[in-house]
Amino acid sequence: MFRNRKAILLLSMMLILSLGLMGCGGAAENDGKGTVRIVYVEWACANASAHVVADVLENKMGYKVELTSVAAPLMFEALANGDADAMTTAWLPVTHESYMKSVEGKVENLGPNAQGAKLALTVPDYVTINSIEELNAHKDKFNGEIIGIDPGAGIMKLTEKAIVDYNLDFELVEGGDATMVAALKSAIDKQNWVAVTGWIPHWKFSRYDLKTLEDPKKVLGEDENIETVVRLGLKEDLPEVYEFFQNFKWSVDDLQNAMLMALEGDMTPKEAASKWVEENPELVNSWLPENYKE
Repeated sequence: MFRNRKAILLLSMMLILSLGLMGCGGAAENDGKGTVRIVYVEWACANASAHVVADVLENKMGYKVELTSVAAPLMFEALANGDADAMTTAWLPVTHESYMKSVEGKVENLGPNAQGAKLALTVPDYVTINSIEELNAHKDKFNGEIIGIDPGAGIMKLTEKAIVDYNLDFELVEGGDATMVAALKSAIDKQNWVAVTGWIPHWKFSRYDLKTLEDPKKVLGEDENIETVVRLGLKEDLPEVYEFFQNFKWSVDDLQNAMLMALEGDMTPKEAASKWVEENPELVNSWLPENYKE
């Protein structure tokens, strides 16, 4: 079954890329500059990060940018195959470790763009347990479920491992970031108990009173970095773009603010990214190659 799912995901990626993203490893020409192809997964943090870097590349450096949303494993496959140029959403050293190992030697890791990220099973603050070890004792209150996101996500694999390692009598429910948040909101509105896959940064921690469950076995890992990964050859093909991605660094708070801007301002990700870039000129300027600095 896993093999069938992987085959379906790979086929989906091939179909998406065939709509204009595929090439021979180099970037397409666009008025004398290349087109930068960025892949991201539909998580709030990844969505915000991808749109912010796209806005800077387009409006500060004059490149055309193609953004493609894919399942988490396919971000790595696309870079390894030369079908995409960059992503800014590799959670390491734990969450995406297996994906990075699968493309070892076929991509280039430019290192952290944000530090202090964290994965954790998350519950509303009014829930009276504090550790994953206490979940089984309150199975009925949680309906025997942990509400998850897309099946390809690293946190889903780690949560499955946590279910085994802690011998939890729980089912991990697949969905997406939006369905997970919807289930969380619904439970909070009714003051019901709910457990969801959670990670920091995520805007839900600013919108709701939440807490993360202690993980004494460290199955979900400790603090992580969010890292930028690019395809091999980007430095030679698009040196300015490569330098920009090398310079791209911000804090978890910066990323959180970029996420909240779209939510609170009722804006599209593109509109929110543009506004965030406009309001943070000093930080954005630090990312730019010297000849683009203002």
